[in-house]
Amino acid sequence: MYSEKVMDHFQNPRNVGEIEDANGVGVVGNAKCGDIMKMYLKIEGDVIVDCKFKTFGCGSAIATSSMATELIKGKTIKEAMSLTNKAVAEALDGLPPIKMHCSLLAEQAVKAALKDYYDKNGGIPEEYNDYFNVLNEDEHEHGEEE
Repeated sequence: MYSEKVMDHFQNPRNVGEIEDANGVGVVGNAKCGDIMKMYLKIEGDVIVDCKFKTFGCGSAIATSSMATELIKGKTIKEAMSLTNKAVAEALDGLPPIKMHCSLLAEQAVKAALKDYYDKNGGIPEEYNDYFNVLNEDEHEHGEEE
C-alpha cells in the first residue's frame, strides 16, 4: 500500500523541528482528517537556506511534510513556489488515492510559509499571486482523492 520512500520518510523524517528565527511560517490543516502541518522557512536573499516542519497527523502527512522540505531546501523562492502536491507524491513514489490530501497539505504548508514571508516583506509580487491560489483549495478541487 505504501512505497518504501513513504515508509522511510515516515520512520526517519527529515528536517523535523522549529526554526527560532524563521522569516516565514505557515500553518495549514485538514478538518476532515485532523492533520495539521506547520512549516518554518529561513530565507536569505532569494534562497531557502533552511526549512523545518512539525506535523500532527498520519504517516502520510509526516512523510509528505518531510519530502516537501527536502524538495525546497536550497532552492530559490520561485522554485519553491512551483512545488505541487503531485510533485511531492511522485517524489515519494506515489501515495494511495485516499492519502493524496496529505500531499496537498504539504504544498499548502510551503506556500503558506512563503506567503507569510512575503507578508512580512512588502507583500506578494503581483507576478506570483497565482502560485498562492492553492491556499484556498481543498483536496476535492484537485480531483485526486476519490
